[in-house]
Amino acid sequence: MRNFRVSTPSSVRPSYAAVLRVPYARRTFGAAAVGRLSYGTVSVSVLLSVTRATGSYAVAGTVMALFGAVTVLLSPLRAALVDRYGPRRALAPMALLYAGSLALLSVASWHPGAPVPLLGALAVAAGAFAPPLGPTMRAVWSELLDDQRLLQRAYGLDGVVEELLFVSGPLLVGVVVRWAPPAAGVALSALLVAAGTLAFVTSPAVAAGGRPEAVKKVRSAGRLRGAPGLMQPVLVALGVGLAIGALDLLIVAFAEHRGHGDDTVAWVLAALSAGSAVGGLLNGAIDWRIGARARLPLFAGALGLTLAGAGLAPGLGVLTAAVACAGLFIAPALTTSYLIADEAASPGFRTRAGAWVNTAVNAGGSGGSAAMGALVGQLPLGVCFAVSGAVTVAAAVLAGGWAATGSAGRPRPVRAPEASRDAADAAPSAGDGGAGG
Repeated sequence: MRNFRVSTPSSVRPSYAAVLRVPYARRTFGAAAVGRLSYGTVSVSVLLSVTRATGSYAVAGTVMALFGAVTVLLSPLRAALVDRYGPRRALAPMALLYAGSLALLSVASWHPGAPVPLLGALAVAAGAFAPPLGPTMRAVWSELLDDQRLLQRAYGLDGVVEELLFVSGPLLVGVVVRWAPPAAGVALSALLVAAGTLAFVTSPAVAAGGRPEAVKKVRSAGRLRGAPGLMQPVLVALGVGLAIGALDLLIVAFAEHRGHGDDTVAWVLAALSAGSAVGGLLNGAIDWRIGARARLPLFAGALGLTLAGAGLAPGLGVLTAAVACAGLFIAPALTTSYLIADEAASPGFRTRAGAWVNTAVNAGGSGGSAAMGALVGQLPLGVCFAVSGAVTVAAAVLAGGWAATGSAGRPRPVRAPEASRDAADAAPSAGDGGAGG
């Protein structure tokens, strides 16, 4: 089997369609999306099922906190295992253990009266083994595509699809719980991650990454290059996560202060996701004339300023429009962060680099929600919006200072078409680890 890595001539305009025409890209990306949909369904499913089983929102919140904390804290370790042993040898056992823990949690919470320690232990076990499908898929994109313009579009497409999965996941659970107990949503999450991950690791574009030759090559790649350069995307991702976590709570508080119901909150959050999806598509389609490190602080700064301005909204309609505008900068900031992290990493550390960005987003989201929860009852709502926006702007300013130190990332040349064809003809077979993911 030939190496699937491709590049495009500079005269050809890259597009999302060109990304999906890469051999096995649709199959690999589709399988990863099925597995990642589990992360869109699992949170609300676990929350509802534990609440139903124990009759306590406090217990459900504690179980979810344990699940989320373990998932975030162990994310870099799980990514390191993928880099060290390859996606097939690392992801498949993780997915099966994760799915098995969720299946047991589903059984335990199917009927009321489940022991709380058992539910907490199963949630912790699930969080410990959650497979890093997002970071691994982005590492696979990096291996598949040698053209930086195509890689930018691939990351943009990846970010938009991830956004849509987290929007559609709760909707899917809503359909399930109309006909079955909430624990069925937990079981569905287990099925999705198991099926998606197994299909992902058996794709020809990924499978070679777990072969002994490919793993040996990864282990000899050395340590993470450009660690100072990785600080910039991690810092921006943390700031964006803080903004998202704070904004979710601020939207709820704004709706309550104006006498609106919970259904209006869902529409405002949908506007945020829609704005993020549009922003991600636009960012991926533009041939930027400034480098990723230069535009990353601009995205984060624009997000912070828009968020601060949203606090001046006189009503829900204006707030919805402002939130949609803020969303325009979320996906571009995160996509660019992943792109820079990939450039800062040596081939054997790409999954880990992406996982650190992912961890920063999740940690920022949790911290933003907690901090805003403490402030929203103490300060006027407009001031809370301004504070959250100012924190994001501060992260952007600090990230701008890191841009000068970010040159340690590896350059990604755009090869001529002749060189690309020669390389493909000389490529080793999959058995030689040439198509590693």
